Amino acid sequence: MNSPVRAFRAVGGTPRFMASGSGAWLTDVDGERYVDLVGSWGPMLLGHAHPAVVEAVTAAAARGTSFGTPAEPEVLLAEEIVDRTPVDQVRLVSSGTEATMSAIRLARGFTGRDRIVKFSGCYHGHVDALLAEAGSGVVTLGIPGTPGVPAHVTADTIVLPYNDRAAVDAAFAEYGDQIAAVITEAAPGNMGIVPPEPGFNAHLARVCADHGALLVSDEVMTGFRAARSGHWELDGKVEGWRPDLITFGKVMGGGFPAAAFGGRAEIMDLLAPVGPVYQAGTLSGNPVAATAGWTTLRLATPQVYERLLATSEQVRRMVTEALSAAGVPHVVQSVGTMFSVFWGVTEPVRDFAGARRQDTDAYTAFFHAMLDAGVYLPPSAFEAWFLSAAHDPEIDSEPLTRLAEALPGAARAAAAAR
Repeated sequence: MNSPVRAFRAVGGTPRFMASGSGAWLTDVDGERYVDLVGSWGPMLLGHAHPAVVEAVTAAAARGTSFGTPAEPEVLLAEEIVDRTPVDQVRLVSSGTEATMSAIRLARGFTGRDRIVKFSGCYHGHVDALLAEAGSGVVTLGIPGTPGVPAHVTADTIVLPYNDRAAVDAAFAEYGDQIAAVITEAAPGNMGIVPPEPGFNAHLARVCADHGALLVSDEVMTGFRAARSGHWELDGKVEGWRPDLITFGKVMGGGFPAAAFGGRAEIMDLLAPVGPVYQAGTLSGNPVAATAGWTTLRLATPQVYERLLATSEQVRRMVTEALSAAGVPHVVQSVGTMFSVFWGVTEPVRDFAGARRQDTDAYTAFFHAMLDAGVYLPPSAFEAWFLSAAHDPEIDSEPLTRLAEALPGAARAAAAAR
């Protein structure tokens, strides 16, 4: 496996190797067809093999797959990102991990400080300095979360419990003049969907501004997925604040390896070649990937998001009704078009500690029952579920029909596993 969660270790069984995708469907190498609720972990906002995206990408590839020079598609994609989000400038890269790594380097270069604050349960790619786990106490200096990361690499990482304003205040009270940045998922989706409590992100922005630190909002998952402008549209745009830096990925690549980071012009101007903070990538702004991303965003109109949100709400109701009928305690949490289910709990989950209390055995039983019924879910209880515009019942009623048929039996399987 080239990415661990695909290996089915969390749920057991044999991973499915996919041969093709079309709209809301995946087909495996044995010819079995599945309703897809993973969507390549978020990028497939329009569905698999959208004809307009395929046509644009085919034409771009015919013109050349990589030049190592500036090209028009990267400018078009950058302009679209700037138009939708509160960033002045953007730098294209090839992965979300590269985006967060570069944003952290830029924040340190801009502030001249070393310490980074992150939150337990938030994932920012496999960057050494951010693979740190939370320990006990209000403010915990990071320890490596994986072999191969030396302790000194995470020594400047402070890990706090999510949604805990008091912990943030305590960290800045002790280390405020040493903290370069706070990095947070705009709305965490890597421990399941755990929305920021009202005003939490605004509090982070205010505290960072008061202490000369930068707020880095990781929208690799939520960007152009939770809403047209990302999760910032749901809180910052309404409340009148913006992050200093934002990282993007997934949807903006249209299914190709592409990501970005952007922010205020005075910060972004520190990047080479204008400034001294070095960042580079041979395939950054790749013309085929940029074409796929720009075409996807151009087709993701406000109407698409409106219909996608309605479909997401419909599926959430279907899941809740089936689990409730089977007597399975659960909580469904969402941000915009994204949602996930927490198993065996009855109260909202507000942090990683709460997420880890869920009943993963119930999810394992549910997952395999759904898989056997032809519905492909994330092979982990700690992941978001992703729908696409192609799941819209007004476009194709079959995906939601199959989902409705599969849910009661899967819910009974989950109940029996508890």
